[in-house]
Amino acid sequence: MKKLTRLKTVRERRALSQGELGELAGLAKMTVHRIETGQHAPYPSTARKLARALGVEPHELFEEVG
Repeated sequence: MKKLTRLKTVRERRALSQGELGELAGLAKMTVHRIETGQHAPYPSTARKLARALGVEPHELFEEVG
């Protein structure tokens, strides 16, 4: 599974804490933390929840290519 390498950047641009993002996405704050630090690679459904909560497409949370 891919890592959401841009999650923290997008979250911070939206001025959200990990806890606030977790609430919006229906996830625990610790889950958001583990994904951001690379300790956990999210399931596709989790990536979609995070993207929806941030108002972006899921692919925007992955590392940019090129």
